[in-house]
Amino acid sequence: MAFNEPEGDLVTGPPAIDPSSLPSTTILGKDTPFLSHGITLRPLIQSHFNDLFTNLCGPGTEHLYKYLPGGPFPDIESLTKHMQWLIDEPSCYAFSIFSADKTHLSNQTPQVDDSHKNDSEEGTAISVICLLNISSPNRSIEIGHVLYPPTLQRTTPATAAYYLLMKFCFQDLHYQRVEWKCNDRNEPSKRAALRLGFTYEGTFRKHMVVRGRRRDSAWFSVLDDEWKGYVGAALEKWLEVGNFDEEGKQKRKLEDIRREVQLKRIEFEADRVRGKR
Repeated sequence: MAFNEPEGDLVTGPPAIDPSSLPSTTILGKDTPFLSHGITLRPLIQSHFNDLFTNLCGPGTEHLYKYLPGGPFPDIESLTKHMQWLIDEPSCYAFSIFSADKTHLSNQTPQVDDSHKNDSEEGTAISVICLLNISSPNRSIEIGHVLYPPTLQRTTPATAAYYLLMKFCFQDLHYQRVEWKCNDRNEPSKRAALRLGFTYEGTFRKHMVVRGRRRDSAWFSVLDDEWKGYVGAALEKWLEVGNFDEEGKQKRKLEDIRREVQLKRIEFEADRVRGKR
């Protein structure tokens, strides 16, 4: 090796794709209904704003915005301004989560009629989830600015939304690192990251100022080889219909399935090294 040759593994494979170059008709989950559990992800557009206001705003929803940079939004105008900012922000690519399950809908009265809806849109926009800090040259991307209504939180479709977006990043956009960052005080978000298979990397102290308050940020990530090796497979096994009883309760925890998949992967590699495979 030459004295001045750069160190580190050589990066191979197709280049990462900036999601902003994709068509606005992109729909995640439509081809895997058995894993998406009735939800789809669609690029956020203005026609979604009214349904998002109905499901994410109003009395009793203030707590949803505790760790976000904006909100709560008292009217459709303020929500529109924030959602348009997500659409226009170069380092962000926002999705609406659609659901046809009425149990995910808010009981609030819509502020305007629904004549704005596109006939091709199945279900209702109930939530927002974003890709952030998009760095195609470095093949790194982040999942963040997640805004779930209480009706979606801690549900199987909520996990399905994360799975769809992670799969999209790794398998369709060819990223090699998917990040998760949250306020270090946000314990539910940190637990969610670990449950999904993200690895805790450390806490960046005094990382940001949000709404005039200092924020320490907990960093997590999943790498492409981890996704291929066990994280993606575990999510798919957990989301299979057979893993839920008639009442929709899980038969096996995601963490247990992931440990099993990871152990089998280790045993497979050991056998391969010994020449048994």
